[in-house]
Amino acid sequence: MDKALNYLALARKGGMAELGEEPVGAISRTGKAYVILVAGDASDHTWRRAKSFAAGTEQQCIRLGCTKEEMGFVVGRTSLAIAAITDVQLALALVKALGEPEKYKASLEVLTQKAAKAKKRQAEAKAHKRNVRMGKKK
Repeated sequence: MDKALNYLALARKGGMAELGEEPVGAISRTGKAYVILVAGDASDHTWRRAKSFAAGTEQQCIRLGCTKEEMGFVVGRTSLAIAAITDVQLALALVKALGEPEKYKASLEVLTQKAAKAKKRQAEAKAHKRNVRMGKKK
């Protein structure tokens, strides 16, 4: 669990995380959140809200085994009940770090596919940029 929380801290420092219910709701409505994380001791209302944010999309909603205080500590707050990761590679690494692959199998499959698509798009963009620079395309 500590490794997963470290990924959350890294995402916050890199600007790839939204923290709190309002920002998570806003970013999930735009479809830019890949994983919505909810603290284990968060209220049922918060869990239902997180599920509703992800409903009808491929955004994954995961309830962590840590407390709000532990989750808040890693991001520099007193407590944090809900967060969203907006980078697919970081989201995939975080879910893998949770362990229990059978519990998160569906989430891992979706995130792996999305990560592969993102990697392919990045490679195509890099090739296009190289072709423009070399004069092969305009």
